[in-house]
Amino acid sequence: METSELLKKVRKIEIKTRGLSNQIFSGEYHSAFKGRGMAFSEVREYQFGDDIRTIDWNVTARFDAPYVKIFEEERELTVILLVDVSGSRDFGSREKLKQELITELCAVLSFSAIQNNDKIGVIFFSDQVEKFIPPKKGKSHILRIIRELINFQPAHKQTNIGEALRFFTGAIKKKSIAFLISDFMADKYEDALKIASKKHDVVGIRIHDKREKELPAMGLVQFRDAETGELRWIDTSSEEVRKTYKIAALEREAKTTERLRRAGVDFCNIATDESYVGPLINLFKRR
Repeated sequence: METSELLKKVRKIEIKTRGLSNQIFSGEYHSAFKGRGMAFSEVREYQFGDDIRTIDWNVTARFDAPYVKIFEEERELTVILLVDVSGSRDFGSREKLKQELITELCAVLSFSAIQNNDKIGVIFFSDQVEKFIPPKKGKSHILRIIRELINFQPAHKQTNIGEALRFFTGAIKKKSIAFLISDFMADKYEDALKIASKKHDVVGIRIHDKREKELPAMGLVQFRDAETGELRWIDTSSEEVRKTYKIAALEREAKTTERLRRAGVDFCNIATDESYVGPLINLFKRR
């Protein structure tokens, strides 16, 4: 992509997502994701109703009057976006491609994070970790992330969520918020997800498209698997074929839901043809 075209796209996404973050998400984000704990702030004189367990006995003895310790939430967090850049991200039959939706979601989450003085980093993964952007603060850092989300070309097409989670668990030592953003069309990541969710606060965002669940009747059509490159002819005019396709998609979705729940991971589903505002706000409110 030409530099001028890339900068225009970055600016367009910045304007849209920064506005949404300022107007809608910043308060919800702050409420949903707490700091590491409570840090001492100051002492003040005891007031009726204060918990006696917060009395500072040293200061009380010195001034011959009861004083209590005041604590504030230790706000600063580290946020990591684990972004699926496998071949299936290029699919989209409705409003936008999965990649475009993922880019906007990551931008919104990034602006919400820096408004709360949090650091943010990104792990791009396919069937291996393709790129790691260490967590930092600042607008210039967010714009770099957006540029990468738009323009990054992975070396591989297939998906290995477990590999991404193992890298994340090894690379990020301090407890962090991790948004795992994928269509979750993969297997064998349950153990890595459980380990990651015990150490960190992992949140799943499943991206999907209507045509992954329902085939239109278009006759005999050749399909190509975006990750393996395999070609296959499918008779979409067959009601039995369309029914089997839908059942398989529903079973895959149910299996993903069960895996996330067993690992204790909060999650939401967002389709390429719907606004992500409602699902994200509902996810934050549930927390």
